Amino acid sequence: MKYLGTFLMVLCVSFIGLAQKTIEVNSPDSRLRLNVTLQQNGEVTYSVLLKNNAIIKPSSLGFRLSKPALLLNHFKIVSVDTSTHYDTWTPVWGEVKTITNHYKEVKLNLKSVNAGNVLVQIVFRLFNDGVGFSYEFPEQANFKHFVVDEELTQFNLAGNNKTFWIPGDYDTNEYLYNTTKFSDIHALAAAHKEKDIALQSLIADNAIQTPLMMKTPEGIYVNIHEAALVNYPVMHLLADRKNFKLTTHLTPDAVGNKAYLQTPAKTPWRTIIISDKATDILASKTILNLNEPSKIENTSWIKPQKFIGMWWEMHVGKATWEKSSGKHGANTANVKKYIDFASENGFDGVLVEGWNEGWEDWFGNWKEEVFDFVTPYADYNLDELLAYAKQKGVKLIMHHETSGSATNYERRIDKAFQLMNEKGINTVKTGYVGKIIPRGEHHDSQWMVNHYNRVADKAIDYKIMLEAHESVRPTGLHRTYPNWLANEAARGNEFNNAPTLGLVPEHETILPFTRLMGGPMDYTPGFFRMHLNQFVPERKTRVRTTIAKQLALYVTMYSPLQMAGDLPENFNVHPDLLQFIKDVPVDWDDTKILEAEPGDYITIARKQKGKDNWFVGAVSDENTHKATINFNFLDKGTKYQAIIYRDAPNADWNTNPEAYIIEKVMVDSNSILSINLAKGGGCAISIFK
Repeated sequence: MKYLGTFLMVLCVSFIGLAQKTIEVNSPDSRLRLNVTLQQNGEVTYSVLLKNNAIIKPSSLGFRLSKPALLLNHFKIVSVDTSTHYDTWTPVWGEVKTITNHYKEVKLNLKSVNAGNVLVQIVFRLFNDGVGFSYEFPEQANFKHFVVDEELTQFNLAGNNKTFWIPGDYDTNEYLYNTTKFSDIHALAAAHKEKDIALQSLIADNAIQTPLMMKTPEGIYVNIHEAALVNYPVMHLLADRKNFKLTTHLTPDAVGNKAYLQTPAKTPWRTIIISDKATDILASKTILNLNEPSKIENTSWIKPQKFIGMWWEMHVGKATWEKSSGKHGANTANVKKYIDFASENGFDGVLVEGWNEGWEDWFGNWKEEVFDFVTPYADYNLDELLAYAKQKGVKLIMHHETSGSATNYERRIDKAFQLMNEKGINTVKTGYVGKIIPRGEHHDSQWMVNHYNRVADKAIDYKIMLEAHESVRPTGLHRTYPNWLANEAARGNEFNNAPTLGLVPEHETILPFTRLMGGPMDYTPGFFRMHLNQFVPERKTRVRTTIAKQLALYVTMYSPLQMAGDLPENFNVHPDLLQFIKDVPVDWDDTKILEAEPGDYITIARKQKGKDNWFVGAVSDENTHKATINFNFLDKGTKYQAIIYRDAPNADWNTNPEAYIIEKVMVDSNSILSINLAKGGGCAISIFK
């Protein structure tokens, strides 16, 4: 269903003085107000208010081009178009069954002043929970090919916000989050504490990444990110710490250029999600709504899935990826044990890392020809394992580590995907560890952004589902590419094994407000052994959560592709806890954000796709927290059995992480439970009619 309407311009354009023009638009529910102003000097600025409180003060817009050498930041208005849009759409998979897309749009048709009369359009869409805006360059006679030197978008904040940030870096987003006042951002100092990140390409001491989460002194929550990142580099932000201002900084290529464009062209959407409730930030669908609908007509082959991975034993020292070590994990006999475990516990698949030749000498050597993605090691009998998995009702999941050599992968991807089709393998995990080839490109540059999207397109041709590690962070493109199930693109659960900083308990209370705003994350939850000295006794690394929190992450860290992260032998120690991982779905009809505060706690309830079962997850930071769960989302007049997996009274992520209690209670829509979460703790609940 779609509704389009038009505002009368006399209602939304006012004239101040002789030349300044302001266009004022209210959100559909009138809580947000957007002002777009053509200043007397020709600059275009925008501002955003929530209930008359300034959130984004007047902020300038524009571009600096290197070819042709133009400064596009002074304009005259040719015309203004306004409209209202309302429709609903059904995602192929997701957190809710249907999504409402309701916004008011303003399109400014501009002509540059003293810069070649270039035509530029700036499109604003104002939703109830935020605003998105994008630049468009229509086809025009005297302006066709151009090179972007920098985008000049600003976000002029109203105050010294509490800010959850990671350092700006062209090649990685695997940092711990820092929580400081905006004025106390120091990216280089934070980055230099990190000793466990394989590749860093730092930008500046005031450079930070999106998604960026903030809380104003008045208690307003603000999230800045981008949507629909296509044919354009990743947007970083430079912080003017004294004046509380952010300016875009695009990722450069090998020669320092940012983007090569040809009219007609458009940029990704710049997004600002705003609410006085933290729960509204997590519930927002604005970034998804700013992406194009699915490119895939028949999506019946796309299936969310739960799997176990033959990967963690390499991280904890039991095995290796390379065969030459004598401890090769991806051998036929070992992988059969994983297939048995997946079959016995109802999992859909088994991911196998280190199955193919080439792992011996690539890391750190910037080699172009490393893997061919089709040749197994001699001790990995692919056909035997496929037959065994089919007999057990399990699928193998392919692993394509590119070693950062995107050129090599693009040359070989058709043969790799053809092999998958021939063998009946329909899901692939890609990886981009190390420096990128083409040499000089970055993980976040325009060329690599296009590469990730080309891989997703190619996967459609072969009906293959995709997840990507070490990639650009998501921007809602899983609406357009529903076969692109998940990404890593942040500091995942595997960093519990990092020897220095590792993870901290608050990490999982920040990620949903930052990284997950753009899309699902393959966080690899489900660790049952907290001390990681199982195979290397002198190893000091450990998981910094309670075991109950590991269960809760299956609900709070959304993904349609969920891994059971630990080893089969560790899961078998706690079959009662494993039951929750077996029960919890990966696709949902409804989601309720019950309570949330970034950096402190999150409690979420989700309804299983096509069934009446609900699941709840609650997580805390390094402090204890009393989670209050109101079951008013349940059907009225119906009794449910709730199976509660929670921290024991003496549980503590540091001193007693594996202490838990399982209890069963009857609940209905009038029930309210208060559950104590330990330090670094959590609670998971299965609710059945």
